Amino acid sequence: MTDFLLLAFIFLVAGVVSVPIAARLGLGSVLGYLIAGIAISPLLTALGVDVVSIQQFAEFGVVIMLFLVGLELNPKGLWSMRTRLMGLGGGQVVLTTAALTGGAMLLGQPWTMALAIGLILSLSSTAIALQTLQEKGLLAGDGGRASFAVLLFEDIAVIPMLALIPLLALPELMAAGAAGAGNQSNGMSLVDGLNGWQTALVNLGAVGFVIVLGSYLTRPIFRYIALANLRELFVATALMMVVGIALLMSAVGLSPALGTFLAGVVLANSEYRHELSGDIDPFRGLLLGLFFMTVGAAINFGLLFDNFFPILALTIGVILLKGLTLFIIGWLGRMKGSDRWLMTLGLAQTGEFGFVLLSFSVANAVLPQALADQLLLVIALSMLAAPALFIIYDRVIAPRFVTGDDRDADTIEETSHIIIAGRGRVGGMVDRMLSVAGYKTTVIDYSSQQLENLRKFGVQAYFGDATRPDLLNAAGIKDAKLFVVAIDGKDQITELVRYVVSTYPHVHVMARAVNRHHVYELWAVGCRDIIRETYDSSIRMGRSAFEALGVPRDTAQAMADHFDMRDRQSMISVADAYDVNIPAVENEAYMTRVRQVLGPINDQVGEEMNSIRDGTAPEEFPPLRVEGPDEGDRG
Repeated sequence: MTDFLLLAFIFLVAGVVSVPIAARLGLGSVLGYLIAGIAISPLLTALGVDVVSIQQFAEFGVVIMLFLVGLELNPKGLWSMRTRLMGLGGGQVVLTTAALTGGAMLLGQPWTMALAIGLILSLSSTAIALQTLQEKGLLAGDGGRASFAVLLFEDIAVIPMLALIPLLALPELMAAGAAGAGNQSNGMSLVDGLNGWQTALVNLGAVGFVIVLGSYLTRPIFRYIALANLRELFVATALMMVVGIALLMSAVGLSPALGTFLAGVVLANSEYRHELSGDIDPFRGLLLGLFFMTVGAAINFGLLFDNFFPILALTIGVILLKGLTLFIIGWLGRMKGSDRWLMTLGLAQTGEFGFVLLSFSVANAVLPQALADQLLLVIALSMLAAPALFIIYDRVIAPRFVTGDDRDADTIEETSHIIIAGRGRVGGMVDRMLSVAGYKTTVIDYSSQQLENLRKFGVQAYFGDATRPDLLNAAGIKDAKLFVVAIDGKDQITELVRYVVSTYPHVHVMARAVNRHHVYELWAVGCRDIIRETYDSSIRMGRSAFEALGVPRDTAQAMADHFDMRDRQSMISVADAYDVNIPAVENEAYMTRVRQVLGPINDQVGEEMNSIRDGTAPEEFPPLRVEGPDEGDRG
C-alpha cells in the first residue's frame, strides 16, 4: 500500500508542478506532462518502477477519450465524414507507409522489416493530437475535423496491421520471436484457435453487440441505476460500460478505442449523453496525463546518448516525411490555408499504438529487439516534439492566416460618410441595419476568406488593414461622419480609436468593447460611444428572467430599462478614476469607486427596481449617490 501511495504521490506532484508552468508559458498541458515524466524518470528508475506496465494502464485514457469524441457525433455525422475518412485517412496511411518503407530500404533494411517500420511509424498520436486540438478549441474547425478523420482511420487501420505484420516474419528471427511469444501472455481471447471466417464472425458479433447495447439496453440500465439516486453509482455504471466494451474488443482482437468510439456514436442521441460525458471526462484527463508522463519517463537516455545523432536524425526524418505526406494529402483534399498546416503539424508525430505494434513485431519475429529499442526512442522523441509543432502552428502559421495574408489591400473605388472597420458578427449586423435603412457604407475587413464568402452573396467590402492610416485616408476618413470600429483584438481596437479620435476629432467614433475594463480604456482615449458586445443581449436575458419569475412584460421591460440607465451612469461615474497605466487592483481611487458601485449604488438601484415592480415608483428618481463626469455613455 505504501509503495502504491508513494508512486501516486510522485506522479501527482510532478503533474501539479509542471503543467501549470507549461500552460503559463504557452506550451500546453501535453508538453507539461511529458516534461514532468522526464523529470521523475531517474527517481522511478531508482525505485524500480515498471513504467511500461503503468503506460499500458494509462492508455485507457485514449479509450475514454474516443468514447467522449463519439458522444459528440452521431451516425449521420459519422456517415458525412466517409469521404474524408477514406480519402484523407486512407491516403495518409498508404502514402506515409510507402514513403517510410522506401526510406527504411534506402538505409539498408530488408523490405519486410522496412514495411513493418513504415506501418508502425505511419500512425499518429491520437492522445496528443486530440487532447491538444480540444484544449485549443480547434477540433470544431475544418482542420480539426480533417485531423480527427485521419486519426480515426488510423485507429481502424491498426486491425489489418495486426493481421499483416506476422506475415512479414523473418526466418532468422523466428526462434527469438517464438521465445518472446512464449514468454508473453496475451490475456483472455475469444478468437484463439479460430480460422479466418470464424474470427470475422466473432468480430461482427462483438460490434453488433456494442450497437445493440448502445441502442436498446443503455436506457433501461440507467433508468434502473437512477432509482438509487446515487451519483457515484451512475459514474460507476458509465465506467463499467466503457471498460466492458474495451474488454470485449480486446478479447476479439479489435481496437478497444475503436469499440468505445462506436459505442459513443451510438449513444450520441441518448438523453444520457451529457451526463455520461460529464461523469467520465475527469478520468480521461487524469489517465491521459499519466500516459504522457509515462512516455517521458520511458525514454531510455542511456541508449539515446549512445546513439544521439542517428536517433535524432531518424526522428527529424520521420517527422519531415510524415509532414510532407500530410501536406500533399491536404492539398489533394483541397484544404486551404491554416487548416492544411494544422493537419500537417498536428499529425506529423508518431503515436502510442506504435509501442504496441513494436512489441507485437518483436514477438512475431519481424523486427529484432535492438532495432525495436531504437524505434521506440524515435516514437517517444517525436511525441515529445508534437507540442512544439503545435506551438509553431500557433505562433508562426496561424497568425498569417488570422490577421491577413500577402494579398495587397483593395483599391477603394467609392467612399461614403460611414466607414465600418470589420465585418464579422458585430460589424456585419451594423452594416446590414444601415444598408437596409438606405445608408451607404464603406466596409473594410482583413480576412480575405470572409470577404470572398461575402462577395458570393453580393455584399461589397474591401480587403485591408483598417489600422493603417493610408488605408483610412483612401476610405475617406477626412470627410467621414461616422466611424464604426468592430475589428477583433482589444488592443487593436483601443489603438485605432485613439488614432482616429485624436487625428480626426470631427468624426463620431463608435467602438466595440470586449468587456467592462475595455470600456474604461476606450473612454480614457476619448471615445464616448462605446458598445459592450454582450451587454444588450444580457439586458434582454435579465428582462426575460423577470418575466419567467412572474413579472408582467411591461413591468419587466421597465425594470430592465431602469437598470440599463443606472448601469451606464455608474460606469461613467467610475470611468474618470480608471487609469490605463495602473493595474486596476492597484488603483485605490478606482477600487473605491467600484466598491461604491457594488455597495450603495446597488442598494439604491435595487430599491428603485422594487418600486417599479410594486407600482410605487416616483415620477422622477433621485440622482445616483456617486459623483462622476457629466457626459453620457451610450454603451
